[in-house]
Formats: sequence, structure tokens, C-alpha cells
Amino acid sequence: MSPSAESTRVWRPGRPTAVGLVVAAFRRGAGDPTFQSDRGDGWWLGLPTPAGPATLRLVQRSDLAEVHATAWGPGAAWALEQVPSLLGAEDDDSDFVAHHPQVAQAHRRYAAWHVPRSGLVLHALVPAAIEQKVTGQEAFGGYRVLVRRFGSRAPGPGADRRLWVAPDAAGWTAIPSWEWLRASVDGARSGTAVRAAKVAGRLEQATAMTTTEASRRLRAVPGIGVWTAAETAQRAFGDADAVSFGDYHVAKNVTWALTGEALGDEEMAEVLEPYRGHRFRVQRLLELSGAMRPRRGPRMAPRTHLPNRQR
Repeated sequence: MSPSAESTRVWRPGRPTAVGLVVAAFRRGAGDPTFQSDRGDGWWLGLPTPAGPATLRLVQRSDLAEVHATAWGPGAAWALEQVPSLLGAEDDDSDFVAHHPQVAQAHRRYAAWHVPRSGLVLHALVPAAIEQKVTGQEAFGGYRVLVRRFGSRAPGPGADRRLWVAPDAAGWTAIPSWEWLRASVDGARSGTAVRAAKVAGRLEQATAMTTTEASRRLRAVPGIGVWTAAETAQRAFGDADAVSFGDYHVAKNVTWALTGEALGDEEMAEVLEPYRGHRFRVQRLLELSGAMRPRRGPRMAPRTHLPNRQR
């Protein structure tokens, strides 16, 4: 298919679906070159699909309860086929029970948010690897530099909009070590990303596995720990239970919201246990509702030296 050829699809979700809330999961910082949101012009994503790069535009027509999707590039057909899953069509919260008033309120307020499932493992995994043990500013900046240097312009009108598509597996593995360092991504994090890219075929197969099997396959790659596997599963697999243990902020925020105290992972695991099967759902609903602990003191400073630890 010509990069300029346009394909379209109209999808009727059958339930309230807030496109912007759902696809926000795929935005890696305010300057993410693979994601754009324009008021009145929908959401634009540059996607490295199995069939090749694609530009995907999503426009919500709330008056018609429709989502209008348009795609360009070799991966256009794949991207359009994936739209329902991408917007959470497979997410089932019918057995979800809120055990805290804060969670019940957030669940009512954000009933149109659903757990997305992109089906693109490496697309979710590499940014997560880059984000290990650093501030968001560092992580997003490094990803932005690498995508613009080694990715490709998004097909069709995506190019004119300066939208980018991240490298595919071969592209990530071809980046020289010094280029990762120039992007402020240390060897531990770049090593994890490259090792994952080298076995991308096996990792992409995890989309057809149970969430437990998929997580086990991800964590078989050296450098991928609980946090990175969860961040990947939330986006690529639509795993509503993949809570972000090991995060600098999540445990403190969740426990503060539900107990009034900013505590650690062990306490978060205990307070979320009644939600098993939906623990990430609770995490995200609380995030959407702005349930964050009061901050005291300066923000975490960018790090100049990082331990070689799996996350």
C-alpha cells in the first residue's frame, strides 16, 4: 500500500468510551514525537505494526457514539483492525467491586476509561526499559531523542504533522552503544532494550498467552523485572491486574489515597489484595482522579549514576 493511501473504519463501542483517556497510556511525556492530540482534530499515533509503520488518527463522535479511525502506511490495515482492542473493547470490569469509597467514586467518574490492549509488545517495552530508575524528564527526553534519530516519519499526513514512528526490532538493535549514551540512556537500560529487541518475535507471541505466561516470558529477558513487565502488560496485553510494583511514586500514592499514609510496595500489595484481577484498574482510576500524596521538599533530581539493577 502506498504510504499516502488512506483507509478508514467506523467503530461503535457499545458503551461509553473516552478515547483520550484510553490512548493517553501510549503517550511518553508531553513531547512524545509518536503521539499528538489536537482539540477538535482527534488523536494521532505513529505505530510500528507487524505489517510496517502506520499513522493512526482517531476522532470521537460522541453524538453518534462512534469512533472514526483513519490510517495510512503499510501497517494501516493492521492498525484499523486493532482499534477496538486499542480502545479497551476486551476490557471486562463486570465483576469489579469497589471496596473503598475513593475507588467507587473514581470508577463512576471514569466509567468510560478502559484498559487498552495495543498488541505491540516492543512498542510498550522499550520505553518502559528506558524509564527504569530515572526521572520522567530523563526517560522521556532519551526516548524522544532516539525516536527522532533512528525512527521514521509517520506515513501519509503524519509526516507533515511531524509525527514519528519508533524503530522496529531491527532498528533498536542497530543503534550503537554511544548513541544510547548520547541520549542519556545508560548501558543497563539500553542493554535491556536491545536484549528485548533481539528476541522480539518470542515476546510478541506473548499477546496470545495468559497474562501469567506472558509476564513470565517478558521477565525471562535479563533486565526486565516486575515493574517493566507490568508497564508493558498494561499497554500491550490489556492486563487489568498488572500493578506497577517497584515504582518510585505509585505505592506511596495508592496507599495514601486508600489509607491516609504514604507507604511502600508491601503495604500496597496488602491494600490491593481484595482487588486481585483488577489491581492495575484501581491504580489507574486513582491516578485519573488525582489521588496523589502531598509532596514535601524538592522533586527527585535527575541522576548522573544509576545502579545496574533489574526493575
